This record gives sequence, C-alpha cells and structure tokens, in this order.
Amino acid sequence: MNAAGARSAAAASLTTLALLLMAACGGGSGGTDGTTAPADSRVSSGARVLAVKIDNVGAARPPTGLERADIVYLEQVEAGLSRILAVYSSAVPPVVGPVRSARETDLELLRQYNRPTLAYSGAQSRLMPLIEAAPLDALSPSDAPDAYFRGGDRPAPHNLYLRPGKTPYRASGTNAAEDMGLRFGPAPSGGAPTGERTVRYPAAGFAFTWSADQERWLVTMDGAPALTAAGERLAGATVVMQEVTVRPSDFGDRSGNRTPLTETVGSGSATVLRDGKAYETRWSRDDAGSRTTFTAADGERMTFAPGQVWIVYVAR
Repeated sequence: MNAAGARSAAAASLTTLALLLMAACGGGSGGTDGTTAPADSRVSSGARVLAVKIDNVGAARPPTGLERADIVYLEQVEAGLSRILAVYSSAVPPVVGPVRSARETDLELLRQYNRPTLAYSGAQSRLMPLIEAAPLDALSPSDAPDAYFRGGDRPAPHNLYLRPGKTPYRASGTNAAEDMGLRFGPAPSGGAPTGERTVRYPAAGFAFTWSADQERWLVTMDGAPALTAAGERLAGATVVMQEVTVRPSDFGDRSGNRTPLTETVGSGSATVLRDGKAYETRWSRDDAGSRTTFTAADGERMTFAPGQVWIVYVAR
C-alpha cells in the first residue's frame, strides 16, 4: 500500500474507532435524520447473549453445538468463503466450535444486542482496538484460557472449541431472536410455495430445502448435507435471505485478500422462508443502535416460525 493509501486506511479505522467509543459512552444512538427511532426498534435492555464465531470451511465441519443457537448468521469473509456467527441465549450447549477469528462486520451486527459476549479465537492487531472499544464483552483464549481447548479430531486452526460453562456468561432462558425484536407467530397471508432456495458466495454455496415431515428448512453447504456433530441434519424453522451491501474493508488476511465488510445498517429487500413458502419483505435498521425489523408486503411486521432462525447475508 502506498503512503496515501495507508493514510486513508488509518483515517477510516480511526473514524470507526471514534464511533465505537461514542457508542460505548452512550452517544450516537439517534436515527440517521437526527430523530430517535421508535421504541420497539431500539436495542433491548433485556437478556444478554453469547455470540460465537464459528469456522465454516470444509475442514471445520461438522460444527459442534450450532443446532442449539437461537440465530445463525452466515456472512462472507476473505477469498469468497463463509463464516458463521452463532447467537445463544435461551440455551447454551456444553461445547461450541470450532471457534475462529472475528471480523469488523461482527461489531456492527452485534450492536443489535445489549452488550453481548463475543467468543472468538483472535483478530488481526489492527482490528483489536475496535473490538476493545465496542460495546461488547470480548472473550478470546487469552481472556479465558480455561474456557478453550484444542480437539484431537482435526488439525489446527480448525480444532479450537469453547466450553461456555467455564466463562462468566450465563444463559438467560430468553430467546435471543425475540430479545432482538423478531416476532414469532402464525404465518401471514400470501407467500409463494417454495421447495428450495439457494445462495451463492464467490467460493461457497448454500441451499435450504423444505421438509414437510420435519417442518424445517434442511441446510446444504457446498453441495453436501450440513450435519451436526451427532450426524443429524442442520435445519432452520425460518431462513432469511437479507440483501445487503458488501464492500471491501480496510482489513485483509495474510494472503493479501481484502476482508469484506457487510453493512447491516440501512434498508433493503429480504426473502423470508417459512412453512414451505417464500415471503418478499423489506428490512430496515436505522442505525447501529437499532434492531433490524422485517416488514411484510401488507405493511405489517413479518412473523417468523417458532424455532431456529438462519439469517444469510446476500450481496446486492
């Protein structure tokens, strides 16, 4: 990077750091037009959640404990691959993993929750000041060495696991999706009967296939059934394909790949899959201090099917 580019990247990172510091001190919570967002869109002061960054390349599968998450986020990372952010609150399994490193995207995404605990394997040095300034409780192996261990079934770095019971976090029994403002209930009218939907990243692919017997959307990753550590099929009661802006960030990996930044503040289209149907909705999030809301075609809040929610960020 030339001198001008380095100064530009440093300035961008300093700006992000300043905004995070304002957030931690309580500032910057108004809407984008200077007004306060409606009360039900503000971040809840209720249950705090445990968010775990989970590896999702072939060598890291199957994951452990993912089926117990309230919400599963799929996001794009370097080289067109994917990574998972699993959010727990109603129940936490004894082991979760494999745990991998955090990304800048996670910091904005997690502002939707009330000071969450973020379990991650680490991050590049330039990102650490942003993580430390963010309104969350960072929990890396250096913060809680007794809570992490290396498994013997696969090579590093795909074998780091978290024991949540050895961390300060305690499950609240409250569904993280409800605490984040998602609404659950009977399906709205309309919707198009749908048997399967797919999402493609540059180097990863996902399919969600409706199973009337299980009343769930069965997950396929890179052409193979996605399984739990016990060999059962991963599946979600509701799948959200949220169209967002994905752009290069100021960070990159050791191979020279730029890290994508997924913007979760704003608005756009989203397809919600539930009960064998696809519903075209709109999503909106006024600012980082707001929760994401999903609105159906009739102008009412979209309702989700009870059970695990998968939110897949799709580049528009």
